[in-house]
Amino acid sequence: MAGLAESIRNIWKIEELRRRIIYTLGILVIYRFGAFVTLPGVDASVLAEVNASADPNNIFGFLDLFVGGAFSMAGIFALGIMPYITASIIIQLLAAVVPSFQKLQREGEEGRRKITQLTRYGTIGITALQAIGFAINLHYGATGQAIVIGPTFFMISTVIVLTAGTIFVMWLGERITEKGIGNGISLIIMIGIIARFPTALYNEWDLTPNAFIFLIELACFVLVTAGVVLVTQGMRRIPVQYAKRVVGRKVYGGTTQYLPLRVNAAGVMPIIFAQSIMFVPGTIAQFFPDSGFMTRLGGWFLDPYGVGYSVIFFVICVFFTYFYTAIAVNPKEMADTMKRQGGFIPGIRPGKQTSEFIDNILTRITLPGAIFLGVVAILPAFASRLGISPGFAMFFGGTSLLILVGVTLDTLQQIESHLLMRHYDGFMKSGRVRGRRM
Repeated sequence: MAGLAESIRNIWKIEELRRRIIYTLGILVIYRFGAFVTLPGVDASVLAEVNASADPNNIFGFLDLFVGGAFSMAGIFALGIMPYITASIIIQLLAAVVPSFQKLQREGEEGRRKITQLTRYGTIGITALQAIGFAINLHYGATGQAIVIGPTFFMISTVIVLTAGTIFVMWLGERITEKGIGNGISLIIMIGIIARFPTALYNEWDLTPNAFIFLIELACFVLVTAGVVLVTQGMRRIPVQYAKRVVGRKVYGGTTQYLPLRVNAAGVMPIIFAQSIMFVPGTIAQFFPDSGFMTRLGGWFLDPYGVGYSVIFFVICVFFTYFYTAIAVNPKEMADTMKRQGGFIPGIRPGKQTSEFIDNILTRITLPGAIFLGVVAILPAFASRLGISPGFAMFFGGTSLLILVGVTLDTLQQIESHLLMRHYDGFMKSGRVRGRRM
């Protein structure tokens, strides 16, 4: 504890780091303020009555978790940053299969700038579509027209405001990444999740029959969190020898370093990708409130604790773990880099054989990581069936816990890098905090 307190004091001694943290906190406060600004044309008092009697055990309650309550309060940031995440998924999928997008990726900074611009355009289109579904749900959903004060231009104004709100949130995230500390988009998602945690914990305490059961639930929550941290930090280290001189099979004056391959190289992105995909069918179903088929189809994706939803979610998580690992880690590039620097894996020929060796190791260690991600993703469904309240069950594993752990480790890693650059002790004197990039 003394070392941690000393590290916190050191943070405020560094002017640049202090300024970045204050800037980040200021941006997050602005984002949270937008969650409480209700959309024009919505009767806030009627909405509060509807929310008081609403069932949180559905996809809308799940989505509300990621925007810090803005969805249920019909705030101007009701859609949050998820449309941007969805657009990023689409662009990355296109970059994997479409030659023109692959060419953009190879064009360096100019190509990345064009891809970023396309992602922004995609965000506008996706937000507009989701805003239409959101407006239809408010206007013609179970709440009826009483929730809407001026229905004539409600659709148009809602689409404009929600789209502008999401673009503004995206801009806030970019400002944090550029001038603050941590990944802005990730922090915005995390702060929305954290905002709901105290209420969920209090409600669980209020609903639990006795304190002993509540303590058991907390102990299980801590164990699951510890497991997520351990797997997030887990890796396989491959020895790489860099030789000064090689004569025949003998190596003279070489040094040995280690190539770290993470068990979960994809971080939390697969589960965010999968969650975004799971939101799509429910959004489409909102466009057809009178269609029995669309209602049944959407029903599979509107209950995050249902068996069908859990099976589909697990499979998509495993798929995206392999998919994103293939994008994030390039064995051929690793092998070429080692070859150029005069490095080699003992017993493996440089070049193609090294690339195949790394790929085989990566494929084997990714499997347990992918299965773990899938299991953690559906843990809230099991927790809910065991009697834990839906609000707290959302934190009992699942997307929320993975994001909280991953983003926290990433932010701590960036703070520690600033401390070490200025010759201060970091948060851990041995075994540095290893963060996750989203």
